[in-house]
Amino acid sequence: MNIFVYGTLRDEALRIAVSGIAGDVTPARLDGYSVQPAVGDVAPMITQVPGCTAQGLLWRNLSAAQIARMTLFEDAYDYTLTSVPVTLTDGTTHLAQVWLPPAQLQAAQGEWSLADWQENYGAVTAQAARAVFAQDPLPAPADLRWQWPMFLKRAWAQAQAAVTDRPNALRYAAQAGDVTVSDRAAPVGRFFKMQGFDVSHRRFDGGHQGPLPREVLVGIDAAIVLPYDPVRGRVVLVEQMRMGPLERGDPNPWMLEPVAGMIDAFETPEQAALRETQEEAGLDVTLRHVTSFYPSPGNATDYFYCYIGLCDLPDVNRYAGGLESEQEDLRLHVLPLDDALAFVQSGEIAAGPCVTLIYWLALNRDALRLEFAPADA
Repeated sequence: MNIFVYGTLRDEALRIAVSGIAGDVTPARLDGYSVQPAVGDVAPMITQVPGCTAQGLLWRNLSAAQIARMTLFEDAYDYTLTSVPVTLTDGTTHLAQVWLPPAQLQAAQGEWSLADWQENYGAVTAQAARAVFAQDPLPAPADLRWQWPMFLKRAWAQAQAAVTDRPNALRYAAQAGDVTVSDRAAPVGRFFKMQGFDVSHRRFDGGHQGPLPREVLVGIDAAIVLPYDPVRGRVVLVEQMRMGPLERGDPNPWMLEPVAGMIDAFETPEQAALRETQEEAGLDVTLRHVTSFYPSPGNATDYFYCYIGLCDLPDVNRYAGGLESEQEDLRLHVLPLDDALAFVQSGEIAAGPCVTLIYWLALNRDALRLEFAPADA
């Protein structure tokens, strides 16, 4: 089968990730159509517009297996195959198939740029697509539609890890070849993923050990915010039922925590922190970065960006928060920092990031009080 591609599949890395091969492609155009940005998406859409021309590639001789891989993505978003005549640069016309968007998809204003998409989104999207096809069995189209944002978030987290610059003043400075990962199993899970693999690594005595069978929970980077009123010395804690304590067998899985949420793909930690604080607590805050860390490096990829959210807190002790669209059932507590410290010491606050941020505030509240004291105080 021959396919005319007009959008993100013009990118070779994504073509390989989705179909398994770069394929036999040649520049082509589709007359009577226009490629435009799609509302709410970084990928474009194609629509019939008399007098316009859509530039793209004619992708020839795709096998049934390759078409099936591509169809998984297209079916997830209700695209349909249609036969169209496309014209090559030599003027010859060829019959091809093109995936057309569903009628409800709306075009946005402006022009869509492949170069801009490749620069800002291409590598992460290709990595997410590779992760999709590492599944066995592959998800159904309907499942892929709701899982795809999670694939993107994990790929985005991996991209951020690759450029994180951490000092090696005390610890060993890793070199290429020090760690080798092999025999990756198909990841397990729908929302998060459990990844099994074998690892070999350099020893401190200069030797190597492995391969060793290991598993890790592949989670999502998160932004953590403890709202704090530096003038009145009060914090906000979020109470909600948590799956970790529940599955561990804790008789009370309701936890007291800071505001917390996953960082969306292509979002900065600061953007996520501000968004989550508004969504969960209804607060506009000024962020003060405290630390970033792996909360459980032995068994999970989770990475937390932790902030104090400086703000003027409401004169209430308790209120509801969260988004109904995300099935959040949150109770928010406004209390003095000293009370929060007492809850840490009693063990009622048992979430690590919350303990970290409360102790940081205990060490720094005097400086913050002076920094934000009224001018006439």
